[in-house]
Amino acid sequence: MSKIIRTEPNAILSKVVEYHGFLFTQGFVARDLSADITAQTKDILAQIDEALELHGTDNTRLLQAQIWLKDINDRDALNAVWGPWLPKGGAPARACIEAKMAHPDVLVEIMVIATK
Repeated sequence: MSKIIRTEPNAILSKVVEYHGFLFTQGFVARDLSADITAQTKDILAQIDEALELHGTDNTRLLQAQIWLKDINDRDALNAVWGPWLPKGGAPARACIEAKMAHPDVLVEIMVIATK
């Protein structure tokens, strides 16, 4: 049976779960919730980069992304950061929806699945 590796687990979630070379991340939100959509997105993508690197991979190995926006009208601003962050020809399958966020200052939350 393959080992399940849980990074920074707590009572309700793990930052990353690795199984059979697949990585499933938590939903990342920005550390500075006073920032605008552009800065929040940049911070989240940096956190994803850090999590993937910790597990020996990077954003060239993304399979899927789920993105929640507080306001779907922020999609263009999100994509202005998201697009350049992605490797050329390496966009994952993606869903991007408007959602009520857990905290009123969270403008975007991103969760990814990647492989090694």
